[in-house]
Amino acid sequence: MLENWKASLQDLYNQMVEWRRDFHMNPELSFQEERTPKKIAEYLTSLGIEVKTGVGGRGVVGTIRGEKPGKTIALRADFDALPIQDEKDVPYKSTVAGVMHACGHDGHTSTLMGVAKVLSENREHLHGNVVLLHQHAEELAPGGAIAMVEDGCLEGVDVVFGTHLMSNAPYGVYAYRKGAMMAAGDAFVIKIQGKGGHGAQPHETVDAIAIGTQVVNQLQHIVSRQINPLKPAVVSIGSFHAGAALNVIADSAEIKGTVRTFDPEVRDHIEKEIKHIVENVCSAFHASAEVNYQRGYPAVVNHEKETEVFINVMKQSVGEDQLVNIDPIMGSEDFGYFIQNKPGMFFFTSAGNDEIGASYPHHHPRFDFDERAMLMAGNALLSITHHYLCEEQEKSEEKLLAEQA
Repeated sequence: MLENWKASLQDLYNQMVEWRRDFHMNPELSFQEERTPKKIAEYLTSLGIEVKTGVGGRGVVGTIRGEKPGKTIALRADFDALPIQDEKDVPYKSTVAGVMHACGHDGHTSTLMGVAKVLSENREHLHGNVVLLHQHAEELAPGGAIAMVEDGCLEGVDVVFGTHLMSNAPYGVYAYRKGAMMAAGDAFVIKIQGKGGHGAQPHETVDAIAIGTQVVNQLQHIVSRQINPLKPAVVSIGSFHAGAALNVIADSAEIKGTVRTFDPEVRDHIEKEIKHIVENVCSAFHASAEVNYQRGYPAVVNHEKETEVFINVMKQSVGEDQLVNIDPIMGSEDFGYFIQNKPGMFFFTSAGNDEIGASYPHHHPRFDFDERAMLMAGNALLSITHHYLCEEQEKSEEKLLAEQA
């Protein structure tokens, strides 16, 4: 049966490419998505799938009800774009100035739409239900996942799975990891207030730039001297703005940065220490300061049982050679909210191809991916669904018959 599902998805490949390119040409920023969720909802409805729109704001949830009782599996795809100018020279280049799909979300969406059609045509074989989570606003905190969860998108769900196309690995493999896979991502803004003045009279000022450099320097000691080296953490400064003239000492400075962690205690400690360092350094130099620390997405921590299911299912489906166990990634993803609430796991589907120019990193103006990876991603989601809603039930029935014999 699974091979028939894969064949049906293969037949949909050209349609999936057409969807993907349409979404790519018409990208929409996080929390501003209108056309995209409308097209998704219209298509799912045309398949006879139960559809809820406006879930958590702009999310779309489709439910395929199998004709036999069983578990409910949720499959997630995100559909928002990024504020980046598309610089690719391709026919499907973004038509929206300053906005493009630079992370593969158009491919995620098209993949799940194809999977939806295959599964909707095989309801009679499903021992349970499939929930299609089309999520908005993955790219911008607080993200769409948490709002969709709060709006009940996981009610009745037993397990949840998701995948992400990955341009920085050659097409043809699946990458996974048990446990902590992607980091929690936090942001902070530091505002320092000193006393400005003439560059020739520094003794009459409280130099916000000089103080800011001391703050930046001290923040780098948090990870190197306060965090157990066996527990990964990052504190990075991405922005430092102050002053406007060469002969004027700035009275204020603004510093922005990000924190990446896996361990909740490490996360708490770094937040506390950033505030402690800023307050005391600024006080020592007679300046005042304000720290705005914003917690972002939680770490993506794959559940062991569900990861084992993925490994075993994919070994049977494609073979062990196409599976790669990867190191943790310091990037963040709001899929973590889903698996905080339900058992599940997240994996990558490689989609890089130097020959077609699909070799640029995510969030790059020339980002692209090998569209065949959508079939790979779709086949994986079909294989996992087949395991939970077909194989498990069949084995359970065989066991029951054996016990009764």
